Amino acid sequence: MYPIYLESYNNGKLNSIIDRVFKMLESCCICPRICKVNRLNDERGFCRIGLKPKVCSFMPHHGEEPPLSGQRGSGTIFFSGCNMVCAYCQNYKFSQLDEGREVGFEELAHFMLQLQDMGCHNINLVTPTHVMPQILKALELAIPKGLKIPIVYNTGGFELPEIIKLLDGIVDIYLVDMRYADNDMAIKYSSAPGYPKLNQAALKEIHRQVGVAEIDDEGIIRRGVIIRHLVLPNNISGADKIMEFIAEELSKDTYISLMSQYSPYYKANQLKEISRRITYQEYEVALAAMEKYGLYNGWTQDGRGLERFAGINIKPILKNDGRA
Repeated sequence: MYPIYLESYNNGKLNSIIDRVFKMLESCCICPRICKVNRLNDERGFCRIGLKPKVCSFMPHHGEEPPLSGQRGSGTIFFSGCNMVCAYCQNYKFSQLDEGREVGFEELAHFMLQLQDMGCHNINLVTPTHVMPQILKALELAIPKGLKIPIVYNTGGFELPEIIKLLDGIVDIYLVDMRYADNDMAIKYSSAPGYPKLNQAALKEIHRQVGVAEIDDEGIIRRGVIIRHLVLPNNISGADKIMEFIAEELSKDTYISLMSQYSPYYKANQLKEISRRITYQEYEVALAAMEKYGLYNGWTQDGRGLERFAGINIKPILKNDGRA
């Protein structure tokens, strides 16, 4: 059945997973923070979210990667809070400053159904890691009311692979960041110790589950993984090592969104090395790493839009000189 969560709903697997992950909230261990607070009693840990999820906004999004947005938009739900603290986060108002409001599970299910009624191709769950159990409960409530479009697990990539494994049979589409190849960089700029190792292990599990992205005749993704890599100034993100991992440990056919729109949001201006936009040359280095490892599926991206490339010779639109 498609989406795959319909089969898991019908055979009882979804309900079983919901029971299991809600028990994990009693001493929260659903992300690498392992805060062990009792979120069932509304206690707050690193993510600052208790039992109820907090939503900043939901809407059809036309600026995601083309197979997600299509003609009718990707049905994005932006969750407040996060299990990372990226110094340059462009969504800091709700990821770090907690803009948004708490919603019940029924209301979250209603958001999903509204987005489907708007014609969206999918339900795009932005920053879902810390509220994954609550999302699954809302999904269970939405299915008998007619939800039938796939969900997109749109994550910053700071995940426990054993938790990702629980989503097998529920998630058809993963949109995953690979932020850093170096642990020291992950700690300094995102307060995410262990990020590279956990990120890579989670992606191996995701690739096992859904494999290379399957794009239908209308250009819409039906199943699979898309990896996002945001190029940071001064090679802080470590593009070469990340592309090497994708090519050698996942697949050279992996779809990659190579993002050039970095801007020094939030607290980035306090850190000299990331206090400016990237240069054209820095982006070319990342493109060259893709070419080096034989990675050709994906998109270049700047602040104005996305452009699919069928060969590495297509250049990004970005041409700033790196000055803030």
